Amino acid sequence: MKQTRLYERHVALGARIVDFAGWALPVQYPTGPVQEHLNVREKAGLFDIDHMGQLEVRGRDALPYLQRLVTWDVARMALYEAHYALVCYDDGGVVDDIFIYRLPDRYFIAINAANNEKDTRWFQAHTHGFDVEVRNISEETYMLALQGPRAEAILQKLTPADLSKVAFHTAVETEVAGVPTLVGRTGYTGEDGFELFFPAERALHVWDRLLEAGEPKGLLPIGLAARDSLRFEACMPLYGQEIGPDLDPIGAGLGWAVRFDKGDFIGREALLKIKLEGPAYKLVAFEMVDRGVPRHEYEVLVDDVSVGEVTTGMYSPSTDRYVGLAYVPTEHSAPGTEIGILIRDKVKRAKVVEKPFYTPAYRR
Repeated sequence: MKQTRLYERHVALGARIVDFAGWALPVQYPTGPVQEHLNVREKAGLFDIDHMGQLEVRGRDALPYLQRLVTWDVARMALYEAHYALVCYDDGGVVDDIFIYRLPDRYFIAINAANNEKDTRWFQAHTHGFDVEVRNISEETYMLALQGPRAEAILQKLTPADLSKVAFHTAVETEVAGVPTLVGRTGYTGEDGFELFFPAERALHVWDRLLEAGEPKGLLPIGLAARDSLRFEACMPLYGQEIGPDLDPIGAGLGWAVRFDKGDFIGREALLKIKLEGPAYKLVAFEMVDRGVPRHEYEVLVDDVSVGEVTTGMYSPSTDRYVGLAYVPTEHSAPGTEIGILIRDKVKRAKVVEKPFYTPAYRR
């Protein structure tokens, strides 16, 4: 397994290490995932997410090139704006979901860990006819996330940038603890916060300074388990579960990130057909009525007939409920619909509910 530069720090903090996408990463610290989750909701948490990948796109044709590759209208993005987008195959299936940052001399793109090599090949394979350079800068770039209602106050101690002026889904190029850093007001938790990108060789320094600055504010290091439950409560998709090569953005409820009015892009015609005709399956949120813990790949039943499967399911610390996400036929997707979840060979009652489970507390 690959190790991030903070591996020894995690071990010293008592973290339990697991294999995630080929990386040895902390799944939890002695605090435990439920307390870590609640700490992010109430105070702040620091995440080592250097397993994530980064691409840099430069050149005269960078804009038309990205317009061809992604679903969002990149031409609408202001300087230093950041936006969620999807990269799709011709049939509408998802290559990956990404975050694009428009910077003065380049576009900076954050990609998923498991898709790093695949995405790089995909982006580079589509440069023909465009005056553009695509470079994977994952090795030289470190990525941390500082999330929670106290994140701004903690980070402000370490940067000259006025973070109160950094709006949601925008970024600033500044310094953090004396290290040149791209600071984005972005995240994957449903809380206000920041994602930091800086030279990889300064990882220990920035991590240590952030924990030191955040200690009086209750900052804790956070593992993968809490990161998953945090994003799940806000109904943010995870590649390989809610989205993937055989799943489209329309059925996943991500149509807001697909701009058909911008012109052609890879997958446009397939996605337009799904939008106009309606998806056969939709991603829904559900709540358990009977006692039971829904898990990934558990069967979903309607009238004792298997109709789909759970993509993510668990105990929700913020709501104190057992809930899940699942793909079901569109005719069974309305809130209030009764469904069953097959748990240990027994059908447990559940009902479809509105998304999200937790309303994101972003600073707009």
